[in-house]
Amino acid sequence: MSSIGTGYDLSASQFSPDGRVFQVEYAQKAVENSGTAVGLRCKDGVVFAVEKIISSKLYEREANKRIFTVDTHAGLACAGLLADARAIVEVAKTEASNYRAEYGLPIPCKLLAERVSTYLHAYTLYSAVRPYGCSVMIGAYDQDGPQLFLIDPSGLCNGYYGCAVGKAKQNAKTEIEKLKLKDLTCRELVKEAAKIIYLVHDEVKDRNFELELSWVCEESGGHHQFVPDTLYKEAERYAKAALEEDSSDEDEEM
Repeated sequence: MSSIGTGYDLSASQFSPDGRVFQVEYAQKAVENSGTAVGLRCKDGVVFAVEKIISSKLYEREANKRIFTVDTHAGLACAGLLADARAIVEVAKTEASNYRAEYGLPIPCKLLAERVSTYLHAYTLYSAVRPYGCSVMIGAYDQDGPQLFLIDPSGLCNGYYGCAVGKAKQNAKTEIEKLKLKDLTCRELVKEAAKIIYLVHDEVKDRNFELELSWVCEESGGHHQFVPDTLYKEAERYAKAALEEDSSDEDEEM
């Protein structure tokens, strides 16, 4: 009974006999069914790249974004249920705004991530609520330099140089591990991030997708913003060329 969750998955506050909380696992499954999101931290900033799946030709381009600006110096990328992510973004914005009003300074990224993770964790403790069905990456450029944190539905928060969430996270992590992140600049990393999203995209199951790219770095003046159009197009061309090269290598091996 405990292995399939029957009887033990009705409440987020209940453990199964083998110590599992099925509601949290279901929330993590919602994240795994989402488009891939990648966060990369280099020597001069943080880059976010998100694979936004387009399930209908009627969707308006650039609508329903999965990358948000939380404060001038901090951004957030998500994978999972978009409605849940928007609720978390509002919490993060409130925390950043309150800190700025109280101390007159931008909130440190580590503190912002800890406060948001505490909020997510609270939603795994009570039977009247359910865990949030999304994972969020928070990146910022503050007094400690570039910072990147990943928070999952359980409320677990970890700092990273590079992280990935979503349906192709394992393949994305493999590609991230090939990069020398400490030696790259954000301008170079934008191209690599776009390349990773194109390489891990499943052309069979999800034919159409839109690439979202943002950064917060020295070049952006320490502000989180979507990458300029010229750099976006350059990164997209670089990613498509890498994808074609990868496809031709596979054909030769066969």
